[in-house]
Amino acid sequence: MRLCIYRPRPMPEAKVLPAILYLHGGGFVLGCPEMNDDYLAALAEESQAVVVAVDYRLAPEHPFPAPLQDCYTALAWLLRQGPTLGLDPKKVVITGHSAGGGLAASLALLVRERREYSVAGLVMIYPMLDHRTGSPAAPTENPTTGTLNWGRRANQICWRCLQGSYTLGDGEDFLFSAALAPDLQGLPHSFIVVGALDLFLEEDVDFALKLSRAGVVTELHVYPGVPHMFDQYPGRVAEQCRNDVAVALQQIWAQCFSSCCPSIEVL
Repeated sequence: MRLCIYRPRPMPEAKVLPAILYLHGGGFVLGCPEMNDDYLAALAEESQAVVVAVDYRLAPEHPFPAPLQDCYTALAWLLRQGPTLGLDPKKVVITGHSAGGGLAASLALLVRERREYSVAGLVMIYPMLDHRTGSPAAPTENPTTGTLNWGRRANQICWRCLQGSYTLGDGEDFLFSAALAPDLQGLPHSFIVVGALDLFLEEDVDFALKLSRAGVVTELHVYPGVPHMFDQYPGRVAEQCRNDVAVALQQIWAQCFSSCCPSIEVL
């Protein structure tokens, strides 16, 4: 497996750094870490953390669970190699955009199920969580979302590519589509951002509410008037999102394994 590692420049001397495991977007079917080079390099410097981006296998050639298995393998490597990389294994945050955000949620659930490792936080940027969105089986239908950048048809095509021959109903549905998880207890401190015009608005808000009901410390930001991938374009809202993510990371690292009361903030 190939990983891309981004470090602050210059690297602080004699200092143990937090780490970010980053999962790229692309609807599970395309993309690579390098398409976010500038963003990831800036993230490493601004957060003073080491970013490890995973070049996971893509559907349809490698359907579920292959991409998720790759992400778990990368996380295991990061946690095992942390001391030699100058990282604090207690300050590892999983994050990702879009499909990568969905994989981040599934990875956090897999970590909870296997109980081999633990992570400090989960940062999801307009995550792709529900395989039903855009289909007649969708729990809700919001006509104001999904008209720009990412629509219903594309969403369904990509989910079918990820599913491959996998048949729902084997008890691991929630690892395929995190929105199906009946219980989110035990997940780490979580942070979600999504645009109000994004096709994923409903599933992301619902996931945040489920996290809060499960007692998970949760923060949700809904940005008005912006669609999917809004942060890829310069502007006030994109800058606000970037700052909000930076603050969330610092809060997670400052409160690692704390027993603070569950809360949810909607902006």
